[in-house]
Amino acid sequence: MTPEKTIYINGLGNISPQKTTDNNHFLEEVVRLKANRLACIEPNYRDFISPDILRRMGRLIKMGVASSKICLADAGCGMPDAIITGTGLGCLEDTDKFITTMIRNKEELLTPTSFIQSTHNTVSAQIALLLKCHNYNFTYVHRGWSFESALIDALIQLRNGKAFTILAGGMDELTNNSFAITQRLGHWRRKPVETSELLASGATGSIAGEGSAFFLLSSYTSANTYAKLRDVLTFNPGSSHKSLPSILSGFLERSGIGLADIDLVVCGMNGDSTSARAYKELTDQLGGAGIAAWKHLAGEYMTSSAFGLWMAAMIMKHQNVPQPAVIKPQQGRPVNTILMYNHYLNINHSFILIQKA
Repeated sequence: MTPEKTIYINGLGNISPQKTTDNNHFLEEVVRLKANRLACIEPNYRDFISPDILRRMGRLIKMGVASSKICLADAGCGMPDAIITGTGLGCLEDTDKFITTMIRNKEELLTPTSFIQSTHNTVSAQIALLLKCHNYNFTYVHRGWSFESALIDALIQLRNGKAFTILAGGMDELTNNSFAITQRLGHWRRKPVETSELLASGATGSIAGEGSAFFLLSSYTSANTYAKLRDVLTFNPGSSHKSLPSILSGFLERSGIGLADIDLVVCGMNGDSTSARAYKELTDQLGGAGIAAWKHLAGEYMTSSAFGLWMAAMIMKHQNVPQPAVIKPQQGRPVNTILMYNHYLNINHSFILIQKA
């Protein structure tokens, strides 16, 4: 059997509730708040987008375009062979505007801009238009698997030789209406909580978040390579009738890796006591590995695993786990293999495996 082609992460771009736009700095100054929702720290978009185009863009489009440009500049890539994105709910702000105006105006005198920009593939389309990129362009809308689906597609394209560089990303935004609706469903804490205490507080509900993270995936290494992207798996243990340990063992086996090879587990723990059992089951299985988390830094949202992969790639390159992210130290061992495990509402589960390049 021909060995699978190695895929590398050669560039990163991340806009989040933390100071993450400069890849030369890695969570050296962590933003701590007492809140039940986190908003992105947004850059000056005029540094990335011309003012005449900028004024017609919705907020998520601005975040997506800016983070993709940071990623391309970081990788030194002018034109990717494909653009593949994932989003759970798309451009919510523009959707809100269109529906609100439609109700207020009784379905008359509607401007088309908000409707056009409310579609889920608007971000990837805008990136392509600004780059004048006519290559493969696809957006996945698979709820908590949206970003992982984009990564799987990117791996297929690269390993089949249909592309050599792919810009892949995940993004979602939080609006007042979406927060109010999901809070009524019990997703978020009723009262603000200190973000640094979220994971240890043991109550129901999490902190709502948002963000946009992009990755330049390539079939070749470069001077700026962060890590090797080995594999991605999406699954639902309930529907597959398999235990989490057996799914993990099968996932690692297809990459020729054992449980003892995992140096660090980057988990999607979000402080919700009802979702904690799965993470404990997995980390107990990997007792010798260190544990880190990201949702107390970026919040919970459908594509928050994009922030998690950004953090994992930065850990791999810098060989350092930022103290605010540490749940269990690694006991001084180098970080050569990182397993990411995340689930959204205990339905959309995923594994992402990266290794040192």
